[in-house]
Amino acid sequence: MIHILHTNDLHSRLEQWPKIVSLLTEKRKSFEQNGESVLVFDIGDHADRVHPLTEASLGKVNVLLMNEVSYNAVTIGNNEGITISKQALNELYDDANFPVLVANLFDQSGKRPGWLKPYEIMKLPNDLTVGVIGMTIPFRPFYDALDWNIEDPFALLPTIVKEVREQADLVILLSHLGLNLDEEVAKQIDDIDIILGGHTHDVLEEGLYINNTIIHQAGKFGTYVGELSFSYDHQNKQILNYQAKCLHVNEYPACKQTVEKITTISQQKQPILDEEILSLTKQLPISWDKPSPFASFLATAVKEWCRAEVGMINSGLLLEGLKVGAVTRADLHRICPHPINPCKLEISGKVLKETILYSLSEKMVFKEIRGFGFRGSVMGIMVFDGVTYEEKKLNDGLSHITNIKINGNEIEPDRVYKVATIDMFAFAHFYPALVEAKVKKYYMPELLRDLIAWKLQESASDL
Repeated sequence: MIHILHTNDLHSRLEQWPKIVSLLTEKRKSFEQNGESVLVFDIGDHADRVHPLTEASLGKVNVLLMNEVSYNAVTIGNNEGITISKQALNELYDDANFPVLVANLFDQSGKRPGWLKPYEIMKLPNDLTVGVIGMTIPFRPFYDALDWNIEDPFALLPTIVKEVREQADLVILLSHLGLNLDEEVAKQIDDIDIILGGHTHDVLEEGLYINNTIIHQAGKFGTYVGELSFSYDHQNKQILNYQAKCLHVNEYPACKQTVEKITTISQQKQPILDEEILSLTKQLPISWDKPSPFASFLATAVKEWCRAEVGMINSGLLLEGLKVGAVTRADLHRICPHPINPCKLEISGKVLKETILYSLSEKMVFKEIRGFGFRGSVMGIMVFDGVTYEEKKLNDGLSHITNIKINGNEIEPDRVYKVATIDMFAFAHFYPALVEAKVKKYYMPELLRDLIAWKLQESASDL
């Protein structure tokens, strides 16, 4: 039998990692003692800057922890690819003891960086040759902004699969593309035997079988580890009797050595997080259901950073206010943990007015959000810099917004306004008219907390 163990979308839930180490170690030892082959892969988004250690090390701590389980290969997710600078990504895997496979990522020159390979050919003890390819989700505008060139997987895969198939009995794709695209790959591209997926956080308890391709994915946040077991018929060159499982990580004890390692690393990295930005002489409170000083502060910071006419920020981005006294990097990370970047849109006055009205509705203020880089709870009220309006409470308790002005002037329906906001509104479904904006500029690699630090230091004499 051949066994594949795979992880995906840990998102730096490092409290799960010691149990994952125990599971992978125990499973690998058991299979190998039975004379069976084992391969271990990660499918990306292991690192997420929501965790202080990932933030302090820009993901390098994740790589050190991954070295413990001897991955045979990994690919990257969007969290590794577009939430850190190009230089940081080029250095992320310097100490990795495993190959990093990403077939669709290039420098702007068209060359692949030296730390990655499109695929790896592996020879198992039973004379089975395995070709492993890596692909990641092509969020082109974000990679472009970071000076990368990300290519369409469907344009590259036919040629790469053919090249790998000529060298291997078995072709495996490590795919951080999401389940919908994995299914399309299976339907459109022949000769891929197994797709190990990620990105969409699907729990495929028994896997899927589409067009002679097995697809497996194991959820998110380190809740599961995927296990795929099968035999291989060398004569007919096909997989036989496969079985897919999602193993519950919490059924395994935490590896004590890993717990100790994380504790030691935490102590080593704490000085980075303890760096003081400034000392506040007055507090900056936050409210999610009404305009507040801290949300207004962030709206101004985003407006000025993007050199826009309007700043527009939802209050739910700020999980806490800032108190009087020292403000550290750890404080800013705790109150604004999202890997979200500022963005500038050019939209008509008509669209801007509709967005303002909708953003202030109770439906949006208390809307719960999951994903899209957001690590908070609810949207929160939209707060603006450059926008004023009058609000009247009606008899039914609802608000009526009137007299909207942009920088003191009546809003002009046909005029194009430059609006600074967050990248989430430029690609997610919350405000469709913003997604359809023809002109968008993403400001990267700075995250919102970087803008807060910049604005705090710039405004130190007033705070």
